[in-house]
Amino acid sequence: MWPRWKRWVAGSYVFCIYLFLYLPIMILVAYSFNRSKLNAIWTGFTLNWYIALARDTTIVHAAWNSLIVAIFSTIIAATIGTLGAIGMFRYRFRGKTVLSALLYIPMIMPEIVMGISLLVFFSMIKVPLGLISLILAHATFCIPFVALTVIARLEGFDRHLEEAAMDLGANNLQTLRYVTIPVIRPGILAGMLLSFTLSLDDVIISFFVSGPGSMTLPLKIYSMVKVAVTPEINALSTVMIVITLVLVLVAESFQLKKAA
Repeated sequence: MWPRWKRWVAGSYVFCIYLFLYLPIMILVAYSFNRSKLNAIWTGFTLNWYIALARDTTIVHAAWNSLIVAIFSTIIAATIGTLGAIGMFRYRFRGKTVLSALLYIPMIMPEIVMGISLLVFFSMIKVPLGLISLILAHATFCIPFVALTVIARLEGFDRHLEEAAMDLGANNLQTLRYVTIPVIRPGILAGMLLSFTLSLDDVIISFFVSGPGSMTLPLKIYSMVKVAVTPEINALSTVMIVITLVLVLVAESFQLKKAA
């Protein structure tokens, strides 16, 4: 048992860390309800900035584009990443070590390099810049995150479960559906949540591969911030924070139900 003063020091240290991390976010949320346009002066409580945000058709359109891109790119990344992870876990083949190492390249590569390379690639194969190019680009850099998350989940997977299912008459597809997928589902969901968040937040790659009429919400925020930081941006940021918290809480509740 720690002495009281050590517990006090440890608690104070943790409190300071969380205060450093979340105080700017708390200030941003508070000023989204500020009546004044100036973020430095508090003049009263109001919801006008949220009303103005809901009436801004360009922001609503950008948010809709971001959701479409995030959802479809997450589905593509989850499908390819999960199947790739299972294949790399099950089978031994020449070049497996090199292929595993290549998964890390999109994660550590500077986004500006990846954005330029994807722009050149789409230009070569004549893919028009728009929602399709955004979905393909986001799925490309999200696949490694899903694959590595699922591989980490598969490390503790008991191969005898699949063998037992096949001994009882299940084919490969049935074994994958009823045995493998349920066991690794938490890893798949974690990879999907990570992919969705990365896609929703991306700016640099989206800047290179977006086209007319396909502006995403982060690009819209970036264009607004270049002019001035208004309470409307604070309100938009608060909405995005709430959405992120809801996703995290849903994922955590699902994990608790599975553990119970």
